[in-house]
Amino acid sequence: MHEVIWHGRGGQGVVVAAQILAEAAYLEGFKGVTSAPTFGPERRGAPLTASTRIADDPIRTFSQTELADIAVVLDDSLFGVVDILGRVRKGGLVIINTAQPPENFKVGDEFGLATVDAAGVALKQHLIKEGAPVVNTPMLGAFACAAGMVSLENLEKALRGKLSREAVVKNYAAVKAAHDETLIRGK
Repeated sequence: MHEVIWHGRGGQGVVVAAQILAEAAYLEGFKGVTSAPTFGPERRGAPLTASTRIADDPIRTFSQTELADIAVVLDDSLFGVVDILGRVRKGGLVIINTAQPPENFKVGDEFGLATVDAAGVALKQHLIKEGAPVVNTPMLGAFACAAGMVSLENLEKALRGKLSREAVVKNYAAVKAAHDETLIRGK
């Protein structure tokens, strides 16, 4: 089983991204997929998480992920607020939305690392909501590139199940652009 934890801030679409990834993984042929949001006193801008589990066999665990194989970070300022690396297994993968290259992050050699400027991608694609770039869907493209578990084709299909036709076009363009712009440490 692969456990993914999504770190973001209220209003960034962390829960939606976790759900879309679960749908894409199901379309990819995984028999077990779950998505679990964290509920609490979240407000716009407050740190929050969601999780996605992906497995070859049906999953009987529906709780929040405590220790993940992959962490997807939608806001790099969360590193100063949340113990992101403390929630990732050694040997796991950390994917960060940042304009910085992977070499600028001090995460140690025990983690794989990928970065993408999802905010920049969103702005180029005119993917803006309430004045802010939409970063959750571009981060799905970065996930596809860095983790290699879901295809762009199945991400597009999953987007179609969650968004309007017009929104799918913009969001998928951002997914593909982020996929192509993702930088992986050591590659």
